[in-house]
Amino acid sequence: MGSEALAHVGGLWAHDLVEVARDPAAMESGGRWAVVIPYDGAPVFARFARWTPESPRLESRAWSCGETWSTSLDEESYIAGVRRIQQYIAAGDVYQVNLCRVLSTEAGGDIATLHEALMGENPAPHQGLVSIPEVDLHVVTASPELFLRRRGSTLFTSPIKGTASSRESLREKDIPENIMIVDLMRNDLARVAMTGSVRVPELLRVEQHPGLVHLVSDVTCEVSDEITWEQILAATFPPGSVTGAPKSSALRIIDECEPVSREVYCGAIGWIDADRREAELAVAIRTFWIREGVLRFGTGAGITWGSDPGGEWRETELKAHRLCAVASIARNRRALAATP
Repeated sequence: MGSEALAHVGGLWAHDLVEVARDPAAMESGGRWAVVIPYDGAPVFARFARWTPESPRLESRAWSCGETWSTSLDEESYIAGVRRIQQYIAAGDVYQVNLCRVLSTEAGGDIATLHEALMGENPAPHQGLVSIPEVDLHVVTASPELFLRRRGSTLFTSPIKGTASSRESLREKDIPENIMIVDLMRNDLARVAMTGSVRVPELLRVEQHPGLVHLVSDVTCEVSDEITWEQILAATFPPGSVTGAPKSSALRIIDECEPVSREVYCGAIGWIDADRREAELAVAIRTFWIREGVLRFGTGAGITWGSDPGGEWRETELKAHRLCAVASIARNRRALAATP
């Protein structure tokens, strides 16, 4: 890992770390912040003094990563988890649950090199890097999914439900699953929205990404000036697309079925500009994080009554295959040299 705090989110590079906070209330003091909110663990809000489009001048830094990945749930265990969730659905306890597994391998060097490799090999709408050595946080993401965007009084979210190798490969269960999560996100936003302002401007569009397609919808609302970031995050986190519906029941079942913590995976990563009342937070999927020499990557699928257990396992493989391959071959690259 590099020795200096570094962030690249929203297309801008952060320079000159000012402070690191754990409480979203800190953002009420203003400034522009790089943000990582783990699914499980303490959030990190890092305020930087300068944000520029120019990448920093860094020396060439090596990266090494294993080619063999272990998994917190093997195929047999994952399929058993799918069937267990379907039993809960049959009993009426829940309608949909996102079941995830965490892959891991040994790694070393500067995670900024992995960020460079992902930008080249797997470009994504919400590409990002946040590396804060002060709190041992080192995360890179190639997330395709918007969790929250803020522009003044308007909040946006764009949940993804439905993943396949092509448009023709999308499954029958994907459409009702997407609509179910849209309803969940409408309800979450309504907790902080002005009355009657929640809208669904686009439903069920197909987005093309490297190696796969996603089914995506948009939900928006208006919030008053008095609503704080603490209130917004309390109402909407963790993202509905990576938990399930109803969210409270899904969270309980996730804890029961997943043997390890998701940690950063399925949380949020991005930036908040408290002065301009603007922000963009991605769902922390297609995301790597490194701790104590171990690189981790999460992958999962939404489970419904109509799920084919083997098909859900294959979806997790599809999501992981390309990015884990990029991580494993991203060795000894020149990291993030500034353009002359």
